[in-house]
Amino acid sequence: MAKKETKNEPKDLVEALPEEVSEFEKDPEVKEELKAIIPDEPPTREEAERESRLSSWVPKTQLGKRVREGKLKDIDKILIENKKILEPEIVEALLRLDSDLLLIGQAKGKFGGGKRRAWRQTQKKTMEGNVITFACMAVVGDKAGHIGIGYGRAKETLPSREKAIRNAKINIIKIIRGFESPEYEKDLSDPHTVPFKLEGKCGSVRITLMPAPRGTGLVIGDECKKILRLAGIKDVYAQTRGKTRTTFNLAKACIDALSKTSRMRT
Repeated sequence: MAKKETKNEPKDLVEALPEEVSEFEKDPEVKEELKAIIPDEPPTREEAERESRLSSWVPKTQLGKRVREGKLKDIDKILIENKKILEPEIVEALLRLDSDLLLIGQAKGKFGGGKRRAWRQTQKKTMEGNVITFACMAVVGDKAGHIGIGYGRAKETLPSREKAIRNAKINIIKIIRGFESPEYEKDLSDPHTVPFKLEGKCGSVRITLMPAPRGTGLVIGDECKKILRLAGIKDVYAQTRGKTRTTFNLAKACIDALSKTSRMRT
């Protein structure tokens, strides 16, 4: 005799495997049903600001007009042809960028102890008194091979940050990523390290980047980690020489090394 089902008796739940869930979500009909059921998430503050900037953007250069009209949709084509980018909105319209600030300022506390600040504060002596200026360095990247670095100065902290981010977008470059052992890689569509040994320099700072196996991580200083993460590099060995406490030169040397991935020696 069949067992009588009661309302209060708990039922057995069968949980789907991750493989079954992924295959189920690939179905286009299921995607449309999920979009109808699940409401779209509201845009973040950064995305809303980006959309407002692009909507109010009036391009002044020929390159900007072509990007605004939709005739140019590939940032790599612009960079390969060495076209001068004079408007940061060009890069903003073609790439989804993340940004971060490098700690180039003085350290807090007595005798330089404590954490360094993002803003470098300087003073100029005048007849009217001391004129204070703030400077900072920003780095932007899409974590997929595009990276830029910029420097900005102003009488306040926030305007200097905006100038630095603007200059970083204008100075964006394309780098080539690779593998430590391509013959052992199953998926060649996900590069994770630098393709070969690279050397960069700025001032007295010398930096060497070397390919590392997958899973090694970034064996380098904290400020260079910010640059490599935004460039899309996950594993690297590094060696630095010179006055590496000068973060300004260290960051420039790191960018100089990365830019050599797309150069050809003649």
